Amino acid sequence: MRRQTRTVLLGAFAAAAITALGAVAWVTFTPTPAQTAEDSLPTPPEPPRLAEGPDFERCIALLRSDPEAARAFATEWDARGGGEGARHCQALALLALGEPASAAQRLETLASRSQASNPARAAVYAQATQAWLMAGEANRAYGAATLALTLSPEDVDLLVDRAVALGGLSRYLEAIEDLDRALVLDPARAEALVFRAAAQRHLDRVELSARDIDRALAIDPMNPEALLERGIIRQLRGDGAGARADWERAIALAPNSAAADLAAQNLALNEAGPARR
Repeated sequence: MRRQTRTVLLGAFAAAAITALGAVAWVTFTPTPAQTAEDSLPTPPEPPRLAEGPDFERCIALLRSDPEAARAFATEWDARGGGEGARHCQALALLALGEPASAAQRLETLASRSQASNPARAAVYAQATQAWLMAGEANRAYGAATLALTLSPEDVDLLVDRAVALGGLSRYLEAIEDLDRALVLDPARAEALVFRAAAQRHLDRVELSARDIDRALAIDPMNPEALLERGIIRQLRGDGAGARADWERAIALAPNSAAADLAAQNLALNEAGPARR
């Protein structure tokens, strides 16, 4: 579930468009409320959780089908002593309703005050991280991810989350450090390779970027984010036909994704280039 969130947030870090003059311009993709609710909502929370029981399960089930009903249920449940479980569901309902900043603040406060286990609190900080990224608050996302990593320092997902936040702050060297750690722990994590490739490219290390993308595609040949990134690298190397093929393939594989939107922008800008000179 967390990987889906990062995919929607690809534009915060890994995506690029080719301008008419051949320079590289960075594109930020902001999810719509519908995408936030349907594609990127980091729920239902996987164990460890802050709460268990039938009320929590009912509230989580409502999040997908009717987030407004989930918020109403969580509010009523909180009033009758639902505690952390009710407040957690309230925050996630706000996220599903397209209010990521409010959700992120509630999630972060909940994680900081919870008496639950460190892994459970880290999971809530991770949700806050992603909500802050959805809200366009990369600095707040970095802070939440750092707090999460103090509780669960070898969590690969958290390392990737913080790298995404660092990329959104243009702190690419630090992002690479987190991605290096993630890949030591899980060498086959294709998304970490894609993000590291993007960071290397931002630092004009095109050969290192290409190496990471080749590794990512060897692990997952149909990864649309990797194809998007390889297309950018090919364009930078003067291989316009190869870039087009990669971007068209990314669109075909995941037509409703952020990667497809960004690949389509790249194709359009590349096509318009000569006419705009």
